[in-house]
Amino acid sequence: MKDHSYSFEFFPPKTEVGIEKLSQVSKELSQLNPAFYSVTYGAGGTTQEATKGTVLSIQKETGIPTAPHLSCIGSDKKQVRQMLNEYKDNGINRIVALRGDLPSGMREIGDFHYANELVEFIRAETGDHFQIEIAAYPEKHPQSKTFDIDIENFGRKAKAGADRAITQYFFNADAYFNFIDSLEKAQIDIPVMPGIMPITNFSQMARFSDAIGAEIPRWLRMRFESYGEDIDSIQKLGNEFVTGMCERLLEQGVPGLHFYSMNRVEPSLAIWNNLGLSEA
Repeated sequence: MKDHSYSFEFFPPKTEVGIEKLSQVSKELSQLNPAFYSVTYGAGGTTQEATKGTVLSIQKETGIPTAPHLSCIGSDKKQVRQMLNEYKDNGINRIVALRGDLPSGMREIGDFHYANELVEFIRAETGDHFQIEIAAYPEKHPQSKTFDIDIENFGRKAKAGADRAITQYFFNADAYFNFIDSLEKAQIDIPVMPGIMPITNFSQMARFSDAIGAEIPRWLRMRFESYGEDIDSIQKLGNEFVTGMCERLLEQGVPGLHFYSMNRVEPSLAIWNNLGLSEA
């Protein structure tokens, strides 16, 4: 336990009921003593205020360091500077710096075109105040032409001043290890946290995975599809598979695990307990 870092990701709730639920979820997960929480940010900053409010309330309520996602597409330097100052003034010392997506209908990219420019700006504006996390894509960013170009882009983000990275979720541990090997060959040396997605709703997860390029092994897809609407069997297989993948990752020396919680306790906690992390 001491040699690894564990963290959980949330998204900003849209309703009062969702806000109350997330408050309870974050308090329950805080009993696991995670290194930090992170809170996502909509395309073009569409959830900017919701992200900020969620981050500040969670850190205040739980005492767990909470990192806002900050995407730069559609933003100008004045806006980002203001956000950074607000976070500094409120005791936030971690940022997940992303390029982000341009929302449908928005034509102005803004002052930043790539995440490395945002990382560089944060460092220039705030020095070492923030621990900066960046995104990593073991199976290649969907918009990158080649894997090698993706590695080059990652290197630019790392060299701009990032402290470490969190990966897009994956279901093939070899993809992660291949990515790390490629970074080592390129002499890029920052810790890369595997992003872990619990599997509870296979059909929904499969659609999203296909859209972002997260490969589901054929044998695993066929097993899930064979269960049809049998939710219990889907969740059991999902827990077993993701737990096994996490065991392999931890055994081979990953710096920790970052759980995509989907604002729920049970899916991440089931894997946590299977791994025996509370006893480590």
